[in-house]
Amino acid sequence: MNDEEKIVKPAKGGGFSLSPKIIIVVLIAVFLIIAAGSSFFVVDQTEQAVVLRLGRYNRTVGPGLQTKLPFGLEQSYTVPTQLVQTLTFGYRSNDMTGTGLAGASAYEDESVMLTGDLNIVDVEWIVQYRINDPMKWLFNVEDKETTIRDISQSVMNALVGDLPILSVMTNLRTQIEIDAQENMQRIFDGYDFGIEVVTVKLQNIVPPEGEVQDAFEDVNKAIQDMNRFINEGKEYYNTAIPEAQGEASRIILQAEGYAAQRVNEAQGDVAAFNAMREAYEENQEVTEKRIYIETMNDIYSSEEASPLTLVDSSLENFLPVQNVGGAI
Repeated sequence: MNDEEKIVKPAKGGGFSLSPKIIIVVLIAVFLIIAAGSSFFVVDQTEQAVVLRLGRYNRTVGPGLQTKLPFGLEQSYTVPTQLVQTLTFGYRSNDMTGTGLAGASAYEDESVMLTGDLNIVDVEWIVQYRINDPMKWLFNVEDKETTIRDISQSVMNALVGDLPILSVMTNLRTQIEIDAQENMQRIFDGYDFGIEVVTVKLQNIVPPEGEVQDAFEDVNKAIQDMNRFINEGKEYYNTAIPEAQGEASRIILQAEGYAAQRVNEAQGDVAAFNAMREAYEENQEVTEKRIYIETMNDIYSSEEASPLTLVDSSLENFLPVQNVGGAI
């Protein structure tokens, strides 16, 4: 009898029976497949995984293909550490009506609060956070979203309760956001929550309905008009001042140019006079005649010359002379 006849041989009743060796090989193969299947897991790029060994924290691993002990000896829990998550207060954005709000009035208990001057105001806001410690996030706090909401509401109520309603609605919105983020982060760190508050952003701030709300709307409109007038004034200032400065610079340059021209002309006249004086000193008679002739020539050659009267001191009468054609 050969080996194949030893491994598989007919059983009584016409069936076949497997040898113990084959059964052991199959069991080993199944064991290895199950072990391999429970020993590998994949962590996404936006996640980290916390690995527990026999129910106790062992390690935190990053993205990629990771290994762990099989058969439940180690368990892995993935946490989206790179994802910025958002919680809204006073409204919900995942509605089915297409308006962007899901029954805002149903969440007034989250956003209606009392201001420092005893006015009721509806403050809607959002909190964005990111998980920065997966182990703390998984095991230090049980009801995570409820805890975040409770802490956020407590902080926001405390900040709004210290301020008058006008400050909450107008000029202190940014400061409220900054203080809320810092206070929430301090409380979360005290609880070892394992999260980082990315931002706190105020949304709609609505005063009480009725005449009070109308009055606040008038105030908001007045504030908007004031800001518009201020912006228009700044725009005119930014336009008029450069124009005036440019005109002043142009006038100054023109004055400087005129001054330089007059100085140059005066210097030229002085130079001409000095040259004439030097020539006169060298030969006074010739210079006097030349000046006389040039002067008379200028007089008689002028197109606007009027009739001239020549007076001879040796005569008893005078003779009018008309300049005709540039000659006497």
